[in-house]
Amino acid sequence: MINRVKSLRKIYFGWWTVVFTGVLSGIGHGFYGHGFSVFFKDLAAELKLSRAVTSIGTGIGRLEGGLESAPAGWLADKFGPKWVIFVGICLTGFALILMNFVNSVWAYFLVWGFLIGSGLNLSLTVTVDKTVINWFIRRRGLAQGIKFALIGVGGVAVVPIVTWLVGVSDWRTTCLIWGLVLLASAPFVLIFVKSKGPEYYGLLPDGAQVDSGLTSNTDDMIARGAEYAASFEETEFTFKQAWKTRAFWLLVIAFVINTIVVGGIGIHTFPFLTDIGISETAAGAMMAMQIFFTIPSRFFGGFLADHISKRRLPFLMAIALVLQAVGIGSFLVYRTIPSVYVFLILRGLSSGASTPLLTVTLARYFGRKSFGSIFGVLRAFQGPFSFLAPTYAGWVYDTTGSYTTAFTVFAILIVVSSVCLCLVQPPKAPADPAIS
Repeated sequence: MINRVKSLRKIYFGWWTVVFTGVLSGIGHGFYGHGFSVFFKDLAAELKLSRAVTSIGTGIGRLEGGLESAPAGWLADKFGPKWVIFVGICLTGFALILMNFVNSVWAYFLVWGFLIGSGLNLSLTVTVDKTVINWFIRRRGLAQGIKFALIGVGGVAVVPIVTWLVGVSDWRTTCLIWGLVLLASAPFVLIFVKSKGPEYYGLLPDGAQVDSGLTSNTDDMIARGAEYAASFEETEFTFKQAWKTRAFWLLVIAFVINTIVVGGIGIHTFPFLTDIGISETAAGAMMAMQIFFTIPSRFFGGFLADHISKRRLPFLMAIALVLQAVGIGSFLVYRTIPSVYVFLILRGLSSGASTPLLTVTLARYFGRKSFGSIFGVLRAFQGPFSFLAPTYAGWVYDTTGSYTTAFTVFAILIVVSSVCLCLVQPPKAPADPAIS
């Protein structure tokens, strides 16, 4: 037992952070992003809402998340992510409990859209990525790949659990139970998340070796950390410096477009499957299958990011996004059950790889110091479109009786996004680099 404890202590602390934040994000985002799709129709029926109006609830959360991402990223850069994550998790937990008392459309918008959206966006988006980025450089892609793969595992587990809970109780009780689970997990944030980077704790990124005489001097450790980052051709940009680069704006355009597709299809997946005659149980299993295929693509996408030049990272992202367009096109052309499986599998592989690749690309291009602010502002541009996309898909269904037009538009947009990524080039190092 003693030897086992000693072995655990030798594990670099950053890996504990990766595992914990991955599991926690899987529980939170899995429920909000995938679990909601399971009881989407039940909630709409009980509150007497159309699909477009029901979609607005999630749209508000995505819009608010975009607006909140920039200040959340700034707070994580300025004060560290630990307490930002803790407060956000507590807010989400209490808000999910409040869903048990929602009886009107405005209460639904307030609780699901604003409060739960605020809590998750504050705790499990930019701030979590900032945490992992802080602790890794050479193995950053692997770390992000593992974290996002664990989120995928959480999503796979969440869908059948939520399907079962809704079946034996209702959507209100399901929200109550999930809120209690998140509140119980909040204290562990204070254990597994640090407020600053490894240099402040006598460590180097990736757990790289450091002379014992340096560990007690924070300034020396910060300087050694900057040297270590420079050995991997990583330069620190301030937010203002990143803002002025062509690469930043092309990434913004590409991922704003990608957000439209992800947000537009996401919460409508379960209703879409049941609308074409698939049972709710089978639809839940098919959604879990889609999420399952995000797991290997998230892991290997991150792994590959560590082994290719930063110049080629955007091309890898473009390939990942094209897979989703192919999947959508296969269903639109053939409209058979096998084509639905192709659509879901390729969508899982595509969405799984693109997210870790984006965060790694931003960090490789612009460094660690201002990552929270840079990524936060990128997400702020995504916010309005995250609100409009699911509402648009719901409106298309309400007016035409199917999602065909919406899916066609989404496939075209994915191709446009891929073209933008192919135009991205690494920015030139600034004349006055920021200090990490």
